[in-house]
Amino acid sequence: MTPHIEAKPGDYADTVLLPGDPLRAKWIAETFFDNPVQVNGVRNCLGYTGTYKDKRISVQAGGMGMPSNSIYITELFKFYNVQTIIRVGSCGGISKDVRIGDIIAATTASTDSAMAKNLIPGFQYSPTADYELLQRFIEQCPDTHVGGITSNDYFYQPNEDWWKDCQRYGILAVEMETYMLYTLAAQFKRKALSVNTVADHFEKNLPHFEQTEIGPVPINQQDMTPAERERGFSKMIEGVLNI
Repeated sequence: MTPHIEAKPGDYADTVLLPGDPLRAKWIAETFFDNPVQVNGVRNCLGYTGTYKDKRISVQAGGMGMPSNSIYITELFKFYNVQTIIRVGSCGGISKDVRIGDIIAATTASTDSAMAKNLIPGFQYSPTADYELLQRFIEQCPDTHVGGITSNDYFYQPNEDWWKDCQRYGILAVEMETYMLYTLAAQFKRKALSVNTVADHFEKNLPHFEQTEIGPVPINQQDMTPAERERGFSKMIEGVLNI
């Protein structure tokens, strides 16, 4: 046990999926796992272990942002000997090349977080995904966008145009967790990958497509509908589970 996880040693599988939302963790376990068992409920940050195609697998909610996520990532690596953590989340599109509903696999993450400044004095550490995990995920989901994202502390940025500089440097999207996931995986010499569905976009009026009975219909709306979100997220989870 730790201050944030009540699971016993051995309760977690070697590989843990890490969404932010506890209810998303519950949904993943109930939708995709065989015989899921809840192993954590402290602060309602739910964790489950079950099997998928006879392979033992776990999911643990990590909360929102790097300070929260780093607690769960550290404790899973350090106290439960988890070998691989895969973030499964959502992000906001920045690049004009990505559309709402697309999947992004992050090769690396930039950040505006002060957490990055204290790692190596005098250096800004640049963490990366595990190449083998990244390659295997792309094999499962070949239409995935692959590239750099940014993990920001601000959700409501005082400078509303901040993302335009990121766009000029080819950053695909923004979320709030990946930088510390990759950094802690490097620290503990473990494997990590972050995959995210694009749930909204900073560019207004980019077309995306709603699958209907008559085929894909382009619509101009900034946010995903619930049906789109579930389809895109399910596709991403299945890709992760099959790597």
